[in-house]
Amino acid sequence: MTFAIIMTGGKQYKVSKGQKLKIEKLAGDLKAGDKVTFDSVLLVDDGKKTAFEASDLAGKAVSGVVVQQGRHAKVLVTKYKAKSRYLKRNGHRQPFTEVEITNIA
Repeated sequence: MTFAIIMTGGKQYKVSKGQKLKIEKLAGDLKAGDKVTFDSVLLVDDGKKTAFEASDLAGKAVSGVVVQQGRHAKVLVTKYKAKSRYLKRNGHRQPFTEVEITNIA
């Protein structure tokens, strides 16, 4: 089974063909069905050979298709100090892009 490790949005992901994953939102006006390419490939393994050196990874890329763009569930942040009538609540929804990996080359 071929897999690769890519870096996008400051994070590293282990991906294989056909896998769907939610990553940090990609820049630009992307819609469902648009193609994306990840050039920052850190490792490629085809079951026989593992390539991880810069000279072996030159020209390697992982391509995929955007499935959807959305926002994760709300994360609530609470600040509280006892006996001082201090209570602050804040919510945050992180945007994401869901991508299906189509090719590792």
